[in-house]
Amino acid sequence: MAEKSDLLNQLKIDRTAEPEKKGISWIALTAVAAVSIALGGFGAREFLAPVAVEAATGAVKTAKRAATKPVAGSEQTSDTATVAAVREIAPDNKILNASGYITARRIATVSAQLTGLITEVNVEEGMTVTKGQILAKLDDAVASVNLRFAEAQITANEARLGRIHASLAEAKRVLVRVSKLSDADFSSKASLTRAQADVEGLSADLVSAKADIAVSKVEAQRQRERLDDHTIRAPFDGIVTVKNAQPGEIISPGSAGGGFTRTGICTIVDMASLEIEVDVPEAFIGRVFADQKVEANLDAYPDWDIKASVIAIIPTADRAKATVRVRIRIEESDNRILPDMGVKVAFFKA
Repeated sequence: MAEKSDLLNQLKIDRTAEPEKKGISWIALTAVAAVSIALGGFGAREFLAPVAVEAATGAVKTAKRAATKPVAGSEQTSDTATVAAVREIAPDNKILNASGYITARRIATVSAQLTGLITEVNVEEGMTVTKGQILAKLDDAVASVNLRFAEAQITANEARLGRIHASLAEAKRVLVRVSKLSDADFSSKASLTRAQADVEGLSADLVSAKADIAVSKVEAQRQRERLDDHTIRAPFDGIVTVKNAQPGEIISPGSAGGGFTRTGICTIVDMASLEIEVDVPEAFIGRVFADQKVEANLDAYPDWDIKASVIAIIPTADRAKATVRVRIRIEESDNRILPDMGVKVAFFKA
């Protein structure tokens, strides 16, 4: 019985012993995590910025003190290590992030000034063109005939002018002869009057013939320009991004397109005019200003930092999105930057 009693006493709980202290570290970690979550996001960065500055300042002072103390086996300390440490600890200078797209300020769908049948198309996608380069030609048979007719009119009017000159010279000689005969009473006054009328009439014809020649030259110039309109040229230097037409199709700038009727030959983009457009929320537009330094990263090349700067803030807001558009200049030119590419930007402090 005594043995059984001893075994039962061993199974009893000793309530007089102090409970073991545990869970304190877990409670502390939970509290720290809750404070970190409450300070999360942009507000936490703003709140903790002074702390980061103080930490950086402390690191500088510590590094300087360490630099003044001689180290065994070394006669001089390196300032480079101090600067590197400061750069690693210094707070981020970026104050705002946004996203947008690459856009071109000069982009055109090249068309003709008239309706016509396309006979030649001399471009392909990706081709580089220069200003004035021939992109396509239209059927110019009728325009060529009209030009030749206008030039023939000039020739005919010039020939008529020559005949009038000759007739006028003869009429003037007759008038002189009749005048002498009339003074000597060998010719009637009617003959003198008729000779004078001939001279005046031919003089008027001469003026009319000169005017006809001027009109013919203007008409010929108009037909020449009309003929030139059948040749479609590049309006500026750029790259062809879209080819819209083929030989045998009709081009008509005033139509809606469709079927075999085209409104343009091709689309040209001036790659030197590329820039970035982003939409900034109204609440943060006050942080953006002209010539502000910007860092851009293309979605296609996220590790490539592109130097940029603010061109202008478009003075209007989008009511639906509550944003303001900002134009950004790309400081470097590169063939990897293409129109309509997605891009993310970061605005820096002044």
